[in-house]
Amino acid sequence: MDKSIEEIISRIKNDGVKVVTAEESPGILTRKKSYYLIFLFGIVAMFGDIIYEGARSVTGPYLYILGASALTVGIVAGFGEFSGYALRLLSGYIADSTRHYWALIFIGYGMLIAVPLLAIAGSWEIAAMLFIVERMGKGIRAPAKDSILSNITSGVGRGWGFGIHEALDQAGAIIGPLVFTAIFITRGDFREGFGLLLIPFLLMIATLVITRSKIPDPVSYEQNAIQKETHPPLKSLIPYCLFTALIMCGFVAFPIIAFHFSSTGIVPDAQIPLFYAIAMGVDAVAALLAGRYYDKKGLVILIFLPLMILVMPFLAFSSDYASCIIAALVWGCIMGIQETVLRAAVADYTHVSKRGTVYGIFNTVYGASWLVGSTIIGFLYTVSMPALFFYVIIMEVLSIPVFFLAKKRLELYET
Repeated sequence: MDKSIEEIISRIKNDGVKVVTAEESPGILTRKKSYYLIFLFGIVAMFGDIIYEGARSVTGPYLYILGASALTVGIVAGFGEFSGYALRLLSGYIADSTRHYWALIFIGYGMLIAVPLLAIAGSWEIAAMLFIVERMGKGIRAPAKDSILSNITSGVGRGWGFGIHEALDQAGAIIGPLVFTAIFITRGDFREGFGLLLIPFLLMIATLVITRSKIPDPVSYEQNAIQKETHPPLKSLIPYCLFTALIMCGFVAFPIIAFHFSSTGIVPDAQIPLFYAIAMGVDAVAALLAGRYYDKKGLVILIFLPLMILVMPFLAFSSDYASCIIAALVWGCIMGIQETVLRAAVADYTHVSKRGTVYGIFNTVYGASWLVGSTIIGFLYTVSMPALFFYVIIMEVLSIPVFFLAKKRLELYET
C-alpha cells in the first residue's frame, strides 16, 4: 500500500473512525466473496438437483409402469414445466415488490418434499400430481433465486458465474439419476429410490439456512458493483422471448425420450437414469464453456441452440442404441447453454429493480412454450413420426431469423 495512503488511514483511525476493508464489508463484493457465495448457492442447488433430477430421470418410465400413455407423459411433463414457469410470473413480481427473496426460496425448496412422497404413490394420477407439485415449487423459488444469483455473480462475470452455479447444480443432477440406477439394479423398483431422497432433502434445507445467513441482503452486492449506464426497455426483450418460445416449442423433453427408450426396449430400464446422468454431466461442462464464451463474445453462442435441437428427434427417437447415447449427450449440451446463457443474458439486459419481474415473464414464456411443444410432440409421437420431425424442423428454422433480430435489438444497449 502507498505510504501516503497508510498515513491517511492512520489519521482516520486515530480520529476514532473505523476503517472497513472490502473483505470485511458485507456490502462490497470482491471476487473472492463472489466465488464463495456462488459456491454456497451451488451446494443448495446440488442437493435440490439430486432430488428433482433424480425423479425427472424416471418420470416417463415410472408413469408408464403405473399405466400412463405416451400422450399422458407428454402432457404431464409439459404441464409440470408450464405450471412451474407460469408461477414465476407471479413470484417474480412478488420478489421485486416485497424484496422477500428468501421467503420465496424457502417455500419453493420446501415443496421438494413431494419427490420422496412418490415412494407411496399408488396410481399414475397421484404420481403425476406430485411431479407437478415439485415443478410448482421450482416456479415459486426460481425468480428470487435467479435474482440473487445475478447479484452475486456481478463480481466475476455473469456468464461465468451462472456457469459455475450450473456445474455445481449438475453435480447433483448426476448423483440423483445414479441413485435410481443403483436402486433399480439391486431392487428392481423405483420406489425405494424416491424414499432415499428424503436424506438430501434434509441436507438441502440445512445448507439453505446457512446460505441465508451469509447473504442477508443480496441486492446490496449489485448496488456496489459496476453497472451499465443504460438497459433496454422491456419491449426490446420481445424478440428474445419469441426466440426462446420457438426453440422450446421444438425441444423434446427428456421424459418423452425416456418413454421411447422404455416402451421400445432400445435402452434397458435400469440404464435410463444412467443416460440422464450422462446428459447432466455434459450439461455441467457445457454450462462452464458456454458461460465463459458468452462473457467474451456475447449472445452469438445462442445460435447453436436451434441447430442442436433440430437434430434431437432424429437421434432420440431412432432404433439405434448408439444414436440414443449421442442424443443424451446433445440433450445435455442444449440444457447447459439454456440454463446458463439464456438466464445470464436476462440479467445483463435488465435493471436490478425489475429483474425478478422480468425473470418471471421470461420463464413463463419458456414454460408455456415447453408445455405446447411437449404436448404436440407427445401427440405426434403416437400418430406420425415424420410429422414430429417436420414440426421440430419448422420451429427451429423459424427461430433463427428471430434470434438475429433479438441480438441486434439487445446489443444496441451495450456500452
